[in-house]
Amino acid sequence: MSEQQSPQDETWRGKIGALRGGELDEFLGEGIITRLACLDGNGWPYVVPCWHEWDGSSFWVVARKRSAWAQFLADNERCAVTIDEDGGQRKVSAQCKAVVVETPNVGGAWVPIAERMSTRYLGENGPKYLAPTLDKQRWLIRLDPISLQTWQGVEWADKYKE
Repeated sequence: MSEQQSPQDETWRGKIGALRGGELDEFLGEGIITRLACLDGNGWPYVVPCWHEWDGSSFWVVARKRSAWAQFLADNERCAVTIDEDGGQRKVSAQCKAVVVETPNVGGAWVPIAERMSTRYLGENGPKYLAPTLDKQRWLIRLDPISLQTWQGVEWADKYKE
């Protein structure tokens, strides 16, 4: 390239590499749907979109009493989550161990988590959605990552370039 030519503008690629510092917490604090994968009773993969809350070390999910995936997690702790976005290409993928903190109940520790999630995912209408269903039983499940990978931007990671 001659000195008179300007380098190609590649700002469209965004910031490249792993999410660092507060970037992970910031990203996971947004209202982006999680895909939760677990194994059903026959050993087949079962994937469900759901809301999550990230506390800096674990994911929290709240499931309705009859959610098949909650029972699958109670029966087999192995699971995985992915959270990704369009545009900026931020993504998180984690293998986790599920811990059932509460079996289905009304008014448990799941309530404040569900309140925060309803606002994060639905904005000002979140409480309007949640409040009429607070009399319905729900599970509270913590997903503890045993491996977690992050990436952002439009570029191949170095491990794929050879």
